[in-house]
Amino acid sequence: RLPQLAAAVGLVSEISQQLAERKDQAVSEIGGTFEELEAALRQRRGVLVRDLEATCGAKQKVLQAQLDALRQGQESILSSCAFTEQALHHGTAPEVLLVRKQMSERLSELASRPFPEHPHENAQLDYVVETEGVRKSILNLGVLITTSATAHETVATGEGLRHAVVGQPSSLSVTTKDKDGELVRSGSASLRFQVTAPDGAAAEAEVQDNKNGTYELLYTPRAEGDFLLSILLYGQPIRGSPFRVRAVKASDVPPSPDDVKRRVKSPSGGHIRQKAVRRPSSIRGREKGEFTNLQGISTSSTGRIVVADSNNQCVQVGPRPPARRPPPLPSPLTPPAAPRKVFSNEGQFRLRFGVRGRSPGQLQRPTGVTVDMNGDIIIADYDNRWVSIFSPEGKFKTKIGAGRLMGPKGVAVDRNGHIIVVDNKACCVFIFQPNGKLVTKFGSRGTAERQFAG
Repeated sequence: RLPQLAAAVGLVSEISQQLAERKDQAVSEIGGTFEELEAALRQRRGVLVRDLEATCGAKQKVLQAQLDALRQGQESILSSCAFTEQALHHGTAPEVLLVRKQMSERLSELASRPFPEHPHENAQLDYVVETEGVRKSILNLGVLITTSATAHETVATGEGLRHAVVGQPSSLSVTTKDKDGELVRSGSASLRFQVTAPDGAAAEAEVQDNKNGTYELLYTPRAEGDFLLSILLYGQPIRGSPFRVRAVKASDVPPSPDDVKRRVKSPSGGHIRQKAVRRPSSIRGREKGEFTNLQGISTSSTGRIVVADSNNQCVQVGPRPPARRPPPLPSPLTPPAAPRKVFSNEGQFRLRFGVRGRSPGQLQRPTGVTVDMNGDIIIADYDNRWVSIFSPEGKFKTKIGAGRLMGPKGVAVDRNGHIIVVDNKACCVFIFQPNGKLVTKFGSRGTAERQFAG
């Protein structure tokens, strides 16, 4: 065990050193961020002071020009009045008569001259600033992201680890765990997914962070052969990594164990061979009856099954079941779901509708679906931030909640026809009338009563 322990000591020491270095780097980054903010504050203060001085100077210039005009008129009247009084009191009659006409005209002109007696400016120069929001933002500025996930306890599961079909997307899930094997509930871990094709080239691979400690890994093999899947968490291979998966052509996929032909005895004593119903082990894809990211499911009062697939931006519906199998009684609340596709009880495909887009009638990320008493299909569209309503045949009718909803994920209809929407981003529940008028809403983000975390 000595070589094993020596290797472990070296690895743990290296991670400890990396952690210390990363801490110093983060301290430097924090310092740089706040120095930039301080510089921006100083710059903004300088701009405000310069604007203040310029505005004040412009106002003072107007007021000073008015003062100069008023004082000039004041001096002219005072000097003319003084000259006139001097002549009347100390001048002889001939002298008074000599300047009478000139002084009368001068005094009359000054008495009737218009002077700017009303202020040409005002003294308002207020400074208004909203600091509460900025203060809160500063107090909450920055966040430290880390997890307690360890590679040797983290596991991968899913169909994508066992087999793959050329040209079809395969997926697997990674669940992160800590050193004690407990589930890690937060995301943002450093997870690398590398897929190596049989010829040694890197194949297309994608990692989707579910932000809850789990990750969905996607890859699409483009050729037959053995593919090598390497999953590294913080640079270390997770349990079982690397994985080897053989990709085969779609025509070479063996039938599933459920592909069995049933034999039913007829009343005449003979046997009738029933047609087998194929249920493939994987229906991932973008064709009719296939999915890439199921988000919700619902049933209509007639027993049709509606399925929502948020990555395909469509709705699929199945046919009504045979009359001999009556549908279940509707519950007060139809279960929430996301419309994409509709099927019968036996899984038969019937209808698909919906195209990607951000205009009314288009779907961007359907995550919830339900069916009302009229058979209309109601879809919660997360990215479009509204709820779309379609006819039973997939024709767009209207949308509700636009401008109010931030991220609708679940939707249901009560026995009175009210549309109940769960808004994941707003942490709020909205209740609308069928025409879209808001009845009420409740909930906010937090951990207290009447609050939600998502």
